[in-house]
Amino acid sequence: MIPVTKAYLPNKEKYQSYVDRIFQSGWLTNNGSLLQDLERRLADYLGVKNIILVANGSFALQLAYKALDLEGEVITTPFSFAATTSTLAWEGLKPVFADINLKTFNIDPAQIEAKITPNTSAIVPVHVFGNPCDVEAIQAIADKHKLKVIYDAAHAFGSEYKGQSVLNFGDISTLSFHSTKLFHTIEGGAVITNDDELAKKVRLMINFGISGPTSIDSVGTNAKMNEFEAAMGLCVLDEINTIRQQRKDIWQVYTNGLASIVELQQWNEHGKNNCAYAPVVFENEEQLLKIEAKLKESDILPRRYFYPSLDTLSYLDSKQICNNSRDIASRILCLPIYPTLEKENIKRILNIIKDGEIE
Repeated sequence: MIPVTKAYLPNKEKYQSYVDRIFQSGWLTNNGSLLQDLERRLADYLGVKNIILVANGSFALQLAYKALDLEGEVITTPFSFAATTSTLAWEGLKPVFADINLKTFNIDPAQIEAKITPNTSAIVPVHVFGNPCDVEAIQAIADKHKLKVIYDAAHAFGSEYKGQSVLNFGDISTLSFHSTKLFHTIEGGAVITNDDELAKKVRLMINFGISGPTSIDSVGTNAKMNEFEAAMGLCVLDEINTIRQQRKDIWQVYTNGLASIVELQQWNEHGKNNCAYAPVVFENEEQLLKIEAKLKESDILPRRYFYPSLDTLSYLDSKQICNNSRDIASRILCLPIYPTLEKENIKRILNIIKDGEIE
């Protein structure tokens, strides 16, 4: 079976050496030494000022909303993983959808301003598949209307915009380190901000608001990453450049083989592709379903990612109809991409798609 992705597993002995350190110290969680090492190394690798490691990417988003005191309505994209909007609804915020650009798959800044009301407190765009949003246009709108900006950057580990990390834009960016991501810590996530006071606030929030043995300063929760997850992150980070190159090589084969017969995501001209995903768009949903079925017959499991468009979810009671998002969601398929994907299997995938297109 060839899944859409596989968790990268480092050398077992190397991971065991970190586990031995954990056993020797007896320090399993709550800002242990491995977590501190990982935060320092990630800040350096990504080129960011403050990075706070947390239990998962959904917690990262929820902490961002709480830290920025959001209320009322939040403008976001309908073309994303469910967590982008479900975390808003979970926190009692109302997602308001602005449609996407048909080429980049990112939220269209031209659609945002018309959605702003006196109840709007923030914009939550997504760097879809790691593709940098139009961060300058979004920030100009936010500044004009005094709104906060939180970037869901779950797919944007290592993505760059104009030579720097795309994580440096907005008030806060959040990452997911789920096991299927380009960089992972088994489960995990991160909150990134250039604001030192905001970072301090988030650090307090992830540990129940406890500032010392006898001091509780604010409302908080338990959103800490543990030492075993940090150990995995340290192992994966050691090999991240190799992982990225291997994924880039696979994506290049897909691009060369399919560019003339499918639609590919248009990358931000100032951005650097991190090759985290391999999305392709077919002419129509019927064609997608036919090719998906043929791939599955060969035990190849792509994913309709993202489907359905989030403005169609009944529990959100959305009044918006986002035609561009619904269109792309009906025609997009993410192909398998992970470092151990063998060349012969990549060829099989290409041939199945090409044969399906010709029929």
